[in-house]
Amino acid sequence: MPQARHAVRDLLARQRVPAAGEVMDALLLIVSELVTNAVQHAALLSPEITVEITVGADWIRAAVEDDHPYRPKALEAGEGDIGGRGLWLVKMLTAEAGGKCDVEHTASGGKAVWAELPLAPQTGGPTSPPTAR
Repeated sequence: MPQARHAVRDLLARQRVPAAGEVMDALLLIVSELVTNAVQHAALLSPEITVEITVGADWIRAAVEDDHPYRPKALEAGEGDIGGRGLWLVKMLTAEAGGKCDVEHTASGGKAVWAELPLAPQTGGPTSPPTAR
């Protein structure tokens, strides 16, 4: 979703968040994937979503919250599948950056899907895909 991606990029630029270029690229792609997933899969039960960006001393976290109770799973889509790789891509980008991601239930009965990345790129990260939680 370009609107979410641009809004996050502009916010981080205004706040002068010192994220490395490759970390910023990964974060923006993650935000786009998480927003797209929420719009595609939760819109009927949750017409509104929330994008939250939190910045720590050496990390940045993006979370997308909706009120749909379904907890998504990262699946590797088949070669002929058009979609279905969004959460798997988020997990791969997060692992490659040396970060972490998860899905949490919210007090409203919905969920928040989040990814936390280090502000500086990691070297020698994992080479195998993360296990689904």
